[in-house]
Amino acid sequence: MPRLSEVIAELDALWPPERAEQWDAVGTVCGDPDAEVTRVLFAVDPVQDVVEEAVKLGADLLVTHHPLYLRGTTTVAAGHFKGRVVHTLIKNDIALHVAHTNADAADPGVSDALAGALDLRVVRPLVPDPSDPSGRRGLGRVCELDRPETLREFAARAAKRLPATAQGIRLAGDPEATVRTVAVSGGSGDSLFEQVRAAGVDAFLTADLRHHPASEATQHSPLGLVDAAHWATEWPWCEQAAAQLDEISDRHGWDLRVHVSKTVTDPWSAHHDSSGAPN
Repeated sequence: MPRLSEVIAELDALWPPERAEQWDAVGTVCGDPDAEVTRVLFAVDPVQDVVEEAVKLGADLLVTHHPLYLRGTTTVAAGHFKGRVVHTLIKNDIALHVAHTNADAADPGVSDALAGALDLRVVRPLVPDPSDPSGRRGLGRVCELDRPETLREFAARAAKRLPATAQGIRLAGDPEATVRTVAVSGGSGDSLFEQVRAAGVDAFLTADLRHHPASEATQHSPLGLVDAAHWATEWPWCEQAAAQLDEISDRHGWDLRVHVSKTVTDPWSAHHDSSGAPN
């Protein structure tokens, strides 16, 4: 069985921590480098429900996309929910490792997994990494559909193929507009509208679209917007990452048992269609 340090070295090769954004907090949060690893769980969020799933599974390593501590802290006391996560992990000898923006910009990265879940053909990164001579790394992806469809049909494709959430899928723009090319960005993507417009795509699928950026985008051009839940756009990466670690395990003869969390950690729990008061 490999040691934690050996597994982390391979994960860092997939998602080098130096490629994370400066504001990010990636890498190993807790864990003994010399501990043996036999079972690994991938998840989006390092929340208590996921940690309890890791305990029940008998995992030695939990790999999450989102950081536990994105900003500095002065305590890991169990009276706070993040401290309780740390205590549960350490008491059960479970390491925690985070791959966030370094996984977003990887090749393959979070948006490749999102494009794959939607059965889109990736053409290029939306925001290329200038340090990559191959032109494959970077944020977001510009994609082509296998056949043209309406914006309404494309939104329905996303609703069918992404994990179900209370939010579902929202769209902005003409529902009957033809969509041939799409930009996708897992997670919050409304900071990328300038690059999306420059890419000349018909639609943009991402998450966490806010009122003003979305309103301005629809006024600026006929770009169709498809807004999914943050968790749903990033969960496909867990399956992609698990497959990558499976391949590494086979290559080294480690015989790791690699799992993907099925716990829905999207924070929204219910959705009601708005009948609304008269305007």
